[in-house]
Amino acid sequence: MSHRLLLAESPYYPDISAALREGAVAEIEKRGALWDFVEVSGALEIPILIRRLHERDKNRYDAFVALGCVIRGETSHYEIVSQESARGLMDLSIRYGLVIGNGILTCDRKDQAAARADPKGGDKGGWAARAALEMLDAVSRIREGSP
Repeated sequence: MSHRLLLAESPYYPDISAALREGAVAEIEKRGALWDFVEVSGALEIPILIRRLHERDKNRYDAFVALGCVIRGETSHYEIVSQESARGLMDLSIRYGLVIGNGILTCDRKDQAAARADPKGGDKGGWAARAALEMLDAVSRIREGSP
């Protein structure tokens, strides 16, 4: 059975998010899964979107992959966005049992983000998709009675 994943992306830094998406798509397709894509305005909005889509159609997606980038600035906004987006994704995972690969980068500088997003470098988009797919496999094993 082929899994279907939703890539939920914040394109605030379009070059970074495009690289994250490229890595995620490559990993998903390498494993024979299907995917859909949707953009939201920012990292804080990704958990809200995932929740709404899950509430609308609980069986459409087997997993979600959150993609985006938060870069430290001169104010506390960085801490709020990075912490609250991660907390929002974790809350969804725990409350609803959703499988979510977190590919929202939190970096001090844009060059760090570019290196981590690069599919030929850090490939964090690929890692987030891989984490979601591996978690789906683990959940399947648990349902079948294996640890």
